[in-house]
Amino acid sequence: MAKDSPRSLWEDAFRRLLKNKASIVGFIFVLGVVLSSVFVPMFIPYSFEDTDFDRVSNPPWTSNLQKFQEEKFIQLIPGDFVKVGDSYFNKKHWLGTDDLGRDMLVRILYGARVSLEVGFLAALVSLFLGVILGSLAGYIGGFVDVQITRLIDLLFSVPYMFFVILLMSMAGRSFYLLFVAIGAVSWLTTARIVRGQVISLKNSEFVEAARASGTSHLGIIFHHLIPNTIGPIIVYFSLLVPRLMLEESFLSYLGLGVQAPMASWGSLVADAQNYISLYPWMVISPGLALTLTLFSLNFVGDGLRDALDPKLKGRQ
Repeated sequence: MAKDSPRSLWEDAFRRLLKNKASIVGFIFVLGVVLSSVFVPMFIPYSFEDTDFDRVSNPPWTSNLQKFQEEKFIQLIPGDFVKVGDSYFNKKHWLGTDDLGRDMLVRILYGARVSLEVGFLAALVSLFLGVILGSLAGYIGGFVDVQITRLIDLLFSVPYMFFVILLMSMAGRSFYLLFVAIGAVSWLTTARIVRGQVISLKNSEFVEAARASGTSHLGIIFHHLIPNTIGPIIVYFSLLVPRLMLEESFLSYLGLGVQAPMASWGSLVADAQNYISLYPWMVISPGLALTLTLFSLNFVGDGLRDALDPKLKGRQ
């Protein structure tokens, strides 16, 4: 019987990743959120900023229309609800409306776009800065390494969120500035990881061969060293995205994130916090969407970390 052909590191990693059920479920959930946020609003006849003052604070469902109207002091339109069993479900606004009559489902889907964009773009900014500075510090060493390391230590000593809030306050509130500000102070760990990897690789045989063939220092860094650190970079990127999404939500909760009428999951929770006792669906829906997405992204990150761990190479 012929022996199985040898598999590459990436093939082994992919096989191990497929065996991680939590990671696969998390990936499917995140993919579903991304596709839903892009395509579902095309089929809903409302924009995220459309208001309907005849349908202010309408619930997604209620067990008694008359009792709900009397307790909440709002007027419901009976034709908007369909009775299923002992409950009435809102067929016009599946997740209800907010205090201005805006459709919660549409705002959550648009909020997913903002939260995911900020998370991924800020992570890309962070990786770009971290990979460049970390690889330069690790490869060149000496004075350059000392100065970059001191800068990293200095920034680590400053409270992270305070630094982000300071940047946002000084430079103004802008959607694009938001992910730049978050990413600009999130590169520190990336730089340390890449620096350590480059230091361990820069005297390897393949690097010496590249030097002997006349490859420039920048060529060695970008064509030989950085590609060989891609595993840890991918793992850290997958774990960084949910962290940055949570930080964006916190900034939006403080009023330093995206500005109205745009919304992220964090700003939706912040806007509805005063109504949590009267209209809990305004907080529960975006809060649950944020929580499930963060868990799913962390499951994906954990799966990638385990799949790319060299210690697992060769295991079935």
